[in-house]
Amino acid sequence: MVSLSDLQVRSLGACTVDSPLALYVEGRTTNEYYVGETDRILYDDTLELIESRGVPLTELPTFESGGPRQKIFFDPATTKVGVVTCGGLCPGLNDVIRAIVLELNTHYGVRDVVGFQHGYAGLIEANGHDVVQLTPEFVSRISERGGTVLGSSRGAQDPRAIVDRLVELDIDILMVIGGDGSMRGAHNIGAEIAARGLSIGVVGVPKTIDNDIPHIGQSFGFSTAFAKAAESIKAARVEVEAAVGGVGIVKVMGRHAGFIACYAALANHDADFVLIPEVGFSLDGDNGLLALIERRVADRGSAVIVLAEGAGQDLIPASDRQDASGNAVLGDIAGFLREQITKDFANRNQPLTMRYFNPGYAIRSVPADASDSVYCARLAQTAVHAAMAGRTDMVVGRRRHRFVHVPIPFVTSGSHSVSPDGDLWLSVLESTAQPFSMC
Repeated sequence: MVSLSDLQVRSLGACTVDSPLALYVEGRTTNEYYVGETDRILYDDTLELIESRGVPLTELPTFESGGPRQKIFFDPATTKVGVVTCGGLCPGLNDVIRAIVLELNTHYGVRDVVGFQHGYAGLIEANGHDVVQLTPEFVSRISERGGTVLGSSRGAQDPRAIVDRLVELDIDILMVIGGDGSMRGAHNIGAEIAARGLSIGVVGVPKTIDNDIPHIGQSFGFSTAFAKAAESIKAARVEVEAAVGGVGIVKVMGRHAGFIACYAALANHDADFVLIPEVGFSLDGDNGLLALIERRVADRGSAVIVLAEGAGQDLIPASDRQDASGNAVLGDIAGFLREQITKDFANRNQPLTMRYFNPGYAIRSVPADASDSVYCARLAQTAVHAAMAGRTDMVVGRRRHRFVHVPIPFVTSGSHSVSPDGDLWLSVLESTAQPFSMC
């Protein structure tokens, strides 16, 4: 069970420097729109959950609030900040970089901000990647395109060599934009910094297109991702309705979590079946997927299946390969389903027109939409406030519309996924009219 101690964020020391943003927050107290600097945000959000803990109010698990402080740890006139983007691409990476640079420069007066190229590899001098000076002029238009101007990469690097490089370059704060593996790397860097007794902050802006990092609310880029996926589902519906025996499969990202599949399907109600890693299904039997597709095509003339890449892995041979991040390479569930559906329709002597859509890389490489751009800016600003106040080994997130500081060990201790008993999956079942159980 989560405790108050799990949610305590590390600090480099007392904040003794007057913040340039002190006037912005002076006299503000908590209300429905704003959380005061000394207030904390509840982890639980229902009376039953709170009462079940049976502890005093002061011992309830709570998060430190995000936002500017009246006093900060670092002197902006002498502070140097490094920024790195790690892992796979995601809409909004450039927006976050831009907002970090502008917040540091415009409001805190930090003029020395550099970017490390190609993920943590760019922090290893022997790899030969140049350090990029990030100025307001350099970042002014980068949010108009997808990807990251700093480049990215997967895979761990030696935290000792990384800290050596930070010391060599006089970096005071390292801002890490990346997923759960990148955040584990950031924690290891922070641990090495602490072991050396150095005052270098490490603050993360968590990134996952699958929305599978826990305790941070919705991840940036996710809104853009499922909106683009919904366009492919709409296209699949148009294609299969124009064909005889039309069956469309739209494969979307989601190794362990089916959030993109669920939200994309709910966006336009064009899906007949949504298959996600969290909910198992069978192919055979009266309530298996093949029979259900056959009946749906017979009743409505066509069917569209939204398939998360990690769904149905128990139905195909396991892979013994791993990617650069150490994740098992998934089996080709889309190819397997296409083959099985084709065989089933042939055995029934029924006509079939199969259409397959895989928008994965197109989804993750597009620029952020307006909603995500706003979210990226606010997350980046919150991260800068935390970093300048000397917070370290933490990430920023938004819990129920409140911006919070979350310790990295807490967000990397588990994963976030679609609950088969939750209201999101219930909404998907209501939208698609697929059976509660397909086993």
